[in-house]
Amino acid sequence: MKTTLNGIAAIMLFFAFGSTATFAQVTPAPEPQVQQTEVSDEELAEFAQAFQVMRMLNQEIQQELTGVVEEEGMQIQRFNEIHQATVDPATPVEATDEEKEQYENISTEIDKRQVGFQQQMEDIVSDLDMTFERYQEIAMQLQNDPELQERLKASFEQDNN
Repeated sequence: MKTTLNGIAAIMLFFAFGSTATFAQVTPAPEPQVQQTEVSDEELAEFAQAFQVMRMLNQEIQQELTGVVEEEGMQIQRFNEIHQATVDPATPVEATDEEKEQYENISTEIDKRQVGFQQQMEDIVSDLDMTFERYQEIAMQLQNDPELQERLKASFEQDNN
């Protein structure tokens, strides 16, 4: 179950390029090394299109997941606190038996929906004749490549004109 919730967290991070809150860790994990590859203008345009659609999908997914948490009668902030404690044992949190049960129910429901979310993302990318793996490579490269970031920004500006 932790893997599934980490998968949802990864999806959210994937969409937001790391804009979600990060938590302090006792030992920081090493930065993954991203191999720099050439990204053609055509690929970048396809990526930009997919990214815009994925941003909308991300909003829908967040609303859906928020609904799952709230339907179980838990506040989002409290769910996040309990979740963080399950991911990082160094994060202290006390939860009642009721909260633990709510958390498990929410986790189970998220687990059921994750496959559909992943498939939607892959379909968006494949509709633009790009592999999901290549989309992920470009997304990772964007995090550490200011030149590629500028090219993407220019691509968005060009699309808006």
